[in-house]
Amino acid sequence: MYGKLHSACLYGIDGVLIEVETDLSNGLPQTSIIGLPDSAIREAVERVRAAIKNCGYQYPLQRITINLAPADLRKEGSSFDLAIAIGLLMTSGQLVLPPQERTLVVGELALDGSIRSVPGILSMVDLAKRQGFTSVLLPLDNVEEASLIRGIQVFGIRHLQDIAPQNPDQPASSVGIPNNSNAGPVVLKNYAHLAAPITDKTHKMADRKPRQTPLFADDYSDVLGQHHVKRALMIAAAGMHNILLVGPPGTGKTMLIKRLPSILPPLSEDEALEVTKVLSAAGKLKETPQGLIADRPFRSPHHTISTSGLIGGGGIPKPGEVSLAHRGILFLDELPEFQRQVLEVLRQPLEDRTVTISRARAAFTFPAQFMLACSMNPCPCGYLSAHSEEQRCICSPARVAAYRAKISGPLLDRIDLQVEVPPPGEWRKSAASPSSEEMQAKVIHAHQIQATRYAQSSVRWNSQLSGTLLRRTIHLPQEAEQLLEQTLQTLNLSMRAHDRIIKMAQTIADLDHEGEIVTAHVAEAIQYRQLDLNLF
Repeated sequence: MYGKLHSACLYGIDGVLIEVETDLSNGLPQTSIIGLPDSAIREAVERVRAAIKNCGYQYPLQRITINLAPADLRKEGSSFDLAIAIGLLMTSGQLVLPPQERTLVVGELALDGSIRSVPGILSMVDLAKRQGFTSVLLPLDNVEEASLIRGIQVFGIRHLQDIAPQNPDQPASSVGIPNNSNAGPVVLKNYAHLAAPITDKTHKMADRKPRQTPLFADDYSDVLGQHHVKRALMIAAAGMHNILLVGPPGTGKTMLIKRLPSILPPLSEDEALEVTKVLSAAGKLKETPQGLIADRPFRSPHHTISTSGLIGGGGIPKPGEVSLAHRGILFLDELPEFQRQVLEVLRQPLEDRTVTISRARAAFTFPAQFMLACSMNPCPCGYLSAHSEEQRCICSPARVAAYRAKISGPLLDRIDLQVEVPPPGEWRKSAASPSSEEMQAKVIHAHQIQATRYAQSSVRWNSQLSGTLLRRTIHLPQEAEQLLEQTLQTLNLSMRAHDRIIKMAQTIADLDHEGEIVTAHVAEAIQYRQLDLNLF
């Protein structure tokens, strides 16, 4: 006897369709799972056996072969438990599924037959919709997440017994085929007896207004002074440029960067789906009333993080911090305290905006389009740029050089804005600061200008420009071109720095509501390369 169901698993952050084939034949009772299963899938035999028996069904006493196809793809996780159990009941004649339904079955079984949630359900349901499935049968705890995908019926179940329609005169504990019973199979004409499906649940992300800063939330109006730093942060947010703040301890570097999300616009619907799928694949998605993730991610890993934790890794790789920060901000506080080899792996994601992790079995690609925000002290003691007798630097030139050498030139070259944050005494009596709401309005306007300018390309922000598109889109006046060429020769800057200065100048022009770049915009962009200018 042969039966087949469809299930799914994760491959990177994408769902992969898996055929769960079940064959019953004469022979000594034995159950084999083939198709490159991992240990969690091999252990599914005992979970399924106990769940079937505890629900009143009969576990087939025959030679059972379960094949997970395609056979050359490594499978992991517990998402096949429910499909294996239903496949055995169907093949042994205890359950007949609706013939007209094309259903994806996903879920983990407990020993008592209850259904547990699985990670990555959003990617799996999205795959099912694209593959033409009409419905999805999954754990009730995953329904809210799965219903974010419109155009497919989502049925959630709590228990294996919920699959069979219950007789109102029959107690719930006796649902199913009792052991040693001669009753016929349970025939399902449809899934109407299950909890009402959630279909076409809409999340009108495009109609959302920019969020209002709630009371007592972090706001730039709380930061006294530092107007030039706020200006730099606003430029970084407007063009999604990488930024580094350098200054003594206590000047507010961390505080300034942690308020950066308050001036970024909300995610669009497509971006929200991307971010939510990454979090779902990583098992970090918490069900919230608003459904899709609305705000841009802000990730701040500790400086003891490993390379695998930052980029992603594992036998079958999982997303790292750079992917969890996709479409948002990756904040590295005290940048030189990170291990040099950990920082060096950022170079490729900053350029390609993806992470590719190769293993013997396959190569996995994760999205990694993020803004890198960093902070650091100018020297190990932190007081190199302080101007007071109480805070005098005690570091030797060799020690300062060794401290800064932890950040390589190629990585530093990829950071657009390198900004000095002065000691508190220089801005204590400063005027009132603009609020995050005011700064966000300017950033959103700049994003809208860029969206219009790059509507016919895949580029969204100025920081993504490169090659021919950069040359064709941005034109410098002769005076600005001469200033930039002179700066390149004087400071011996790379061509990458040259292009990044041009892209920053365009962002500054967008913020100032000017269509064309002028010399002042290029000059302002150059002065943000303060480490190149040796100002510390």
